[in-house]
Amino acid sequence: MGVSGVGKTTVGELLAREAGWPLYDADDFHSAANIEKMRNGIALTDEDRWPWLDRLNATLREIDQRGGSALLACSALKQRYRDRLAQGLSDVRWVHLTGTFELIKQRIDARKGHYMTAKLLESQFSALEAPTEAIVIDVAAEPQQLAAQVYAALGLAKT
Repeated sequence: MGVSGVGKTTVGELLAREAGWPLYDADDFHSAANIEKMRNGIALTDEDRWPWLDRLNATLREIDQRGGSALLACSALKQRYRDRLAQGLSDVRWVHLTGTFELIKQRIDARKGHYMTAKLLESQFSALEAPTEAIVIDVAAEPQQLAAQVYAALGLAKT
């Protein structure tokens, strides 16, 4: 979890490959209306987010009920969003990827083809409620190093 541009999907892809778990990118679950709002620099409201969070939770519950594990790359900026995501799940572990505003803005400015713009980054930093129980990883290092840190912090055995 973390603000847009922090590397959730990139690190998640590396972790998914190592752990052999599926990775779900929360961006893929947004409605067309939400994407259009963000593309136009309009921050989402809680009312915009609830159906999105419920779709994500339903996906995770289905995996959990089968006894499986998965990774979710999701901003989950507020505690109430994390609570909604975790509802009904047997085991959730949060990894908070964090970095300076300047570093994350540089990353967002450099990426192409994504609807989330640097214009909304300030609102994400303002909205962020850092989790009290999470693995916290500073994203200044290379993605492979970050994934290795998360993998070790989660106590996952090497495959």
